[in-house]
Amino acid sequence: MCRFVIYKGTSPVQLSHLLTRPCHSIINQAFDSRLRLDHRRPINGDGFGVGWYDSIHDEELGSQPCIFTSVSPAWNNANLIRLAEKIKSPLVFGHVRATTTGSLSLDNCHPFTYGKLMFMHNGGIAGFHLIKRRLQADLSDDVFNIVQGNTDSECAFALLLSKLPDPKAKSFTTRSLQQAMLDTIATLNLYAEQAGITEPSLMNFCVTDGESVIATRYISSRHDEAASLWFSSGTTFSEYAQGGHYRMAKADKRENIIMIASEPLTFEKADWMEIRTNNMVVITPKMNLLQIPIVDKFYVSPSDPAALNRDTDFAAAKGFLSPRIAMAPVQPRENAPQLSI
Repeated sequence: MCRFVIYKGTSPVQLSHLLTRPCHSIINQAFDSRLRLDHRRPINGDGFGVGWYDSIHDEELGSQPCIFTSVSPAWNNANLIRLAEKIKSPLVFGHVRATTTGSLSLDNCHPFTYGKLMFMHNGGIAGFHLIKRRLQADLSDDVFNIVQGNTDSECAFALLLSKLPDPKAKSFTTRSLQQAMLDTIATLNLYAEQAGITEPSLMNFCVTDGESVIATRYISSRHDEAASLWFSSGTTFSEYAQGGHYRMAKADKRENIIMIASEPLTFEKADWMEIRTNNMVVITPKMNLLQIPIVDKFYVSPSDPAALNRDTDFAAAKGFLSPRIAMAPVQPRENAPQLSI
């Protein structure tokens, strides 16, 4: 299993406040997770990656994100610690890896990028070896040739690129990224159905163009719980006690900071809310956060008692679930739009 964290803010954040300083940062979670139900591999030591966008646009540098990856364990990388103290960004992706599909190599470390776009995955596409050739055959030559590694995650990113009208575009609408994500999930489900794959796929995907962020908490099952995903929002995220104890403060109704994470970055339970299974989270360029149900054959309405009784054994056995103790799920708005696949 892997873990990821997303930060989007109206002001740049120093990377160390996300990656290294908090006592339950994603880097510390990689070797000392205290909230994760992991029955398989408790350590994420198979590489890491961090991607970020410039705080101020520079025509010479371009608008594409910068990526730093390594196959060394994140907690033992001196360069990461040095860089995190000197880089600020308003939009950051961080990922720590435990291999499920694909070898240990730089090409297989998330985030993956193409042009302005950046992508991460936490989970696994079931029976990937049975659908890989079909997926690759459906890609254009340009998109096929961007795949450098051998993970299911990078192939899923390539599939998402193929769903965009123009993956080389200089700008994307939030809606176009949402639709590409929906189409990617629907296509992967179609491949699995046609290949006779019955094991659920865990598809916690996230993509950004530096303006909008689209993330999913999704599993191709009506009965199992998806890999965990949480969000926190507020006006400031800062250390309130020595030893890396951070919390999210909310001084008013503004959302200056929005974070999405596989596992909460703090032990302040009131800071974090669980994203419902088979929902999409959208952060708009204006910092609006929307949680939208993904309506397909695996969707279960919150009004159905089965929605509260999804089995956690599948995700927990693979190390993809964190406990819900005292952390309440997000209550969707009654008039929230539903996305159909």
